[in-house]
Amino acid sequence: MTGTLYLCATPIGNLEDITFRVLRALREVDLIAAEDTRNTIKLLNHFTIKTPMTSYHEYNKVDKAAYLVSRLAQGTNIALVTDAGTPGISDPGEEIVRQAYAAGIPVTSLPGACACVTALTLSGLSTRRFAFEAFLPPDKKERAVILESLKTETRTVVLYEAPHHLLATLKQLYNTLGDRKITLCRELTKLHETVQLMTLSEAVSYYTDNDPKGEYVLVLEGISQQTLDQEKQDNWKEMDLQAHMQLYLDQNLSKKEAMKKVAQDRGVSKRDIYQQLLDL
Repeated sequence: MTGTLYLCATPIGNLEDITFRVLRALREVDLIAAEDTRNTIKLLNHFTIKTPMTSYHEYNKVDKAAYLVSRLAQGTNIALVTDAGTPGISDPGEEIVRQAYAAGIPVTSLPGACACVTALTLSGLSTRRFAFEAFLPPDKKERAVILESLKTETRTVVLYEAPHHLLATLKQLYNTLGDRKITLCRELTKLHETVQLMTLSEAVSYYTDNDPKGEYVLVLEGISQQTLDQEKQDNWKEMDLQAHMQLYLDQNLSKKEAMKKVAQDRGVSKRDIYQQLLDL
């Protein structure tokens, strides 16, 4: 019999947010794999849990995952915990899950606290569709690519940010995306939890004058489909009409089909395109 890998969600601030099921699992498994044993020991001590621990983090995730999977294959039951929240969300948990499945090890997730979902529900923005970006990459080129892709993102976007990078990130978002609604959630579930609903320009102004403190989750409004369509139409209208027609004629479309495509691109009727071509 193989062991089972338990993905155990832990509190993101308030210790009362841990579930009875997670507490039972942490007591009953043979081993707890923790992102930072120094943080997890505080949680275990608070609930008088004596289960042995081992470290599993970003810098040993591949080799350590292989070792832990070998233990699982021998029948050891292991609970995986992150510093705060749900394992596998913006942390190395996904690696051990992948290796466990490849080895035929059963995996189960014990749901609980998750900062991105908590912030999304508090944001006052659309929750039907959202994109989770976690921390933006530190590499400037990679970061620029992600920010550029967010210009056309219609879903609500959730980001994580540390206080010492917050103002720079807000400025980059404003300069790249323009002024959008944003909700800044700070110190979620903790004593000094704050939720600020404002625009990007207001956020830049506020944090230019006030030092950020605590960990932040940023919930950013996506661009509306109507605005996106209008921007696309405006971009097409900047193109010479005859060149626009030629673009589709070169794709072996008939003149009638090309006029229809051009009319759709520009948000006007086919008759308007026909008349403009006649005038030209």
